[in-house]
This record gives sequence, C-alpha cells and structure tokens, in this order.
Amino acid sequence: MDKLTNLEKKWILYDVGNSAFVLLTATIIPIYYKNIAKTSGITAADSTAYFSYATSIVTIIVAVLGPVLGALADTKGFKKPVFTFFMMMGVLGCAGLAVPKTWLVFLVVYVLAKVGLNASLVFYDAMLGDVTTDERMDVVSAQGYAWGYIGSCVPFIFSLVFVLFSENIGISGNTAMAIAFLVNGAWWLLVTLPLLKSYEQKHYVERTLHPVRDSFGRLAGIFSEIRRKPSVWCFLLAFFFYIDGVYTIIDMATSYGKDVGISDTNLLLALLLTQVVAFPCSVLFGFLSKRVKNTTLIQVSIIGYFGVVLFALQLDKTWEFWFLAVWVAVFQGAIQSLSRSYFAKIVPKEKATEYFGFFDIFGKGAAFMGTMLMGISTQLFDTSRAGVAILAVMFATGFLLFRKAVERAENAA
Repeated sequence: MDKLTNLEKKWILYDVGNSAFVLLTATIIPIYYKNIAKTSGITAADSTAYFSYATSIVTIIVAVLGPVLGALADTKGFKKPVFTFFMMMGVLGCAGLAVPKTWLVFLVVYVLAKVGLNASLVFYDAMLGDVTTDERMDVVSAQGYAWGYIGSCVPFIFSLVFVLFSENIGISGNTAMAIAFLVNGAWWLLVTLPLLKSYEQKHYVERTLHPVRDSFGRLAGIFSEIRRKPSVWCFLLAFFFYIDGVYTIIDMATSYGKDVGISDTNLLLALLLTQVVAFPCSVLFGFLSKRVKNTTLIQVSIIGYFGVVLFALQLDKTWEFWFLAVWVAVFQGAIQSLSRSYFAKIVPKEKATEYFGFFDIFGKGAAFMGTMLMGISTQLFDTSRAGVAILAVMFATGFLLFRKAVERAENAA
C-alpha cells in the first residue's frame, strides 16, 4: 500500500483524539463513578445498573438524532459545521466531568459528553468516502482505529500518573481526576484541528431553499431505499446484534471487573494493555484485508468475541482479567474498522452521512439493548454475570445474520 496521504493522516488523527475519551469511559470514568456512588450508599449492583441506564440513554438520543442529522449533513456545506458542533460538545463534556461531586450530576454530564462523541462519529465515519478511495478504505479505516488505540495512551498515561500517585504528588484524588478530564479534553480538541482545517466535503446533495425540511423528506426515502437493498438491510441487522455485544463490553468491562473483585489498579493497567495490543492487531487486520476477504475477517472477529463472553462468565481472578483484556484487544479494532469500511463500500458516496446515520442506529444504538438488558439482569439476579450471558446470544445471532448478508451481496453481484 502507498503511504497515507496528508488528508488521510488528518482524518486518522480524529480517532487519536476521541479515543482518549473513549479510553477514559472504559477505565477511569466507571471506577471514579462507582467510588462516588459507593460513598453515597449505592450498592455495587445498583451502581452498575445505573451506569448501564445512562449509557442506554445516550444510545437512544444518538439513535434518534443520527439519521436526521445525517440527512442534513449530506447537504452541501453542512457536514463540517455539524461535525464540529458535536465534537465540541464532547470535548467540553469531557472537561466538564471535572466539576460534579455527586454521582447523579456526574452521570448527567457523562451523558452529554457521550452524546457529543457518538454523534460526531456519525459524520466522521461518513467522511471516509471523502478522504480516500474504495481500494484504500479497509486499510485507512484500520489505521484510524490502530492509531486511536496507541495515541490515546499518551494522555491516559499522563492522567494515570496523577490518579495512581496523587498522594505522593500531594494532591487529592478529586483533583487528580479533574486534571485527567481536562487533559483528555484538551488532547481531543488539539489533534482534531488539522482535520477541521483541511477537510472538504466532496460528495453531497445540492443545497435547496429548505434544507432542513427537505432533509426529513430524504430521510424517509433513504430508509425505503435501504429496505430495497437486501445486502445492506441484512448487514445492518447483523451489525445490530454483534456490535451490540462489542460496545456493551467496552462500556461495561470496568464495572464488571470491579463487581467480580478486580482491584482498580489492575483494571486500569489491564485496559491500558488492551490499547497497546490493539494497535498492532488493528494494523495487522488492515493488511490482511488485502489478501483475505473483508467479510471473512469480520466473521472471525465475531467468533473471537463469542469466546470472550464465554470466558468472562467464569472470570474471578486477576490474571484472567488480564488474559481477557489481551483477547479483546486482538479483535476490537478489527471488528469495528472492517465493519465501517465494508459499509462505506456498499452505500452511495453522495448519501454517505444519511446511510451512516442508520449505521449508527444499528450500531451504537444497538448498545441500548445490550446495556439495558445487562442492567436489568444484574439487578434481577444480583450478579453481573447474568447480563454477560445475554451477550453470547447477541454474537451468535449476529454471526448467522452476517453470513446471510454476505450470501445476498454475492448473489446480487
């Protein structure tokens, strides 16, 4: 493969920026939140459930907003401004987490930050068709996740020093957390600036006299269009199930680890290891996609995650959590990047953001079901393992539907 172009590099940098916050949401944020909740008398099971519900609220909001904003953003001149608005919402929300001192207010700010992040990704993913070619999409998408994993470690390690050694440094734990949130928010903004400066929307729908109203009309048309494309529709259904499990694991891994007795330090270091291992694995899968079918690699990744869930059901030792962290790292970047590039290839470029709005409904919106079911099951059975068991069914269903989507795509070719 030729070297990455300057525009491809700048697009990848947004993965480096937002991944810093994503890493916080999988590590420091749940630990900090659960410690706040514990001091308020909230049980471990209830605090995990409340965190699940907050994550579910985020996915509902983004699922509703995604297609509407996507339809609007595909209009000429709209994609960059709307992307910028939600990126800034996420950045300010990340920094704003330094303020709340009660668990409920913290969750409210967390929801706002996550909505900004997830909504910005609708437009970011759709930019892929503007910054590269179909032939390079798999590798460029994989590079985005890969550099996102390793790049996010820079502000995370800086934050970790303050969090783990706050007493030695002579600051309180709350002050250390405030520094972590501010540093990661600043990092996210700074590495996004090159993309904002250089990105131009190449594929678009011409602006009309009433772009907002007409966007709603196109939205209904896009949904009808998707239903008439069996390969796209079936893929979205498959994606709904298997990515549901992936995002639920990302969102809830730390809470689950605390519930089964893993110490805060081991949780943080193990999940940092996940980022480091995920970097070469994401790059590897990107290059493998030049020799092995994208669809085959996606199926391998789904099977890998199914094994993750089965292993997690019996997890009760620290070394097992470390082993699981590495196992997840092997497939985490691959399943997300290859799904993103596969979808970008099978949809019209000039309607990419509208299609990716639905992609986000079936993707991050799917996490609503996983986190909600995990929260309900955890409270009903008073154990996080009940919620984890449901994820195995999600991956199995997603695998079968994806195979069906591939068959339909091959028959249509």
